[in-house]
Amino acid sequence: MISDGRFRIVWLLAGLLCLGAGVLGVFLPLLPTTPFLLLAAFCFARGSARLHDWLVTHPKLGPPITQWREHGAISVQAKILAGVALAVTFAISLMLDIPGWALAAQAVVLAVVALFLFTRPAPPQG
Repeated sequence: MISDGRFRIVWLLAGLLCLGAGVLGVFLPLLPTTPFLLLAAFCFARGSARLHDWLVTHPKLGPPITQWREHGAISVQAKILAGVALAVTFAISLMLDIPGWALAAQAVVLAVVALFLFTRPAPPQG
């Protein structure tokens, strides 16, 4: 579904930014890849059918999008990497001596993210 009018370029640019962040996430362990790829697919669906189709059929970038769309699934590897990133984030905050109220708020947010993440199914084998 491509939006008509002036917002198409905004969706295209947002998709390109999200795609760039997702690709960086492949190489940077603390930057999540899949959420940015999902956002890129969402944006491209409204801004560029060609880029949307390219992204969802890409051999490396497409499978996490397809797994999420079809099964609401997150791979075990992605869950482990995200869990490590959550833990490292909190550990860095502890080392930086962040105020207690900020640590508490961060702990709540990270716990909610972890709860969501680890309650998603793994993709079916096959």
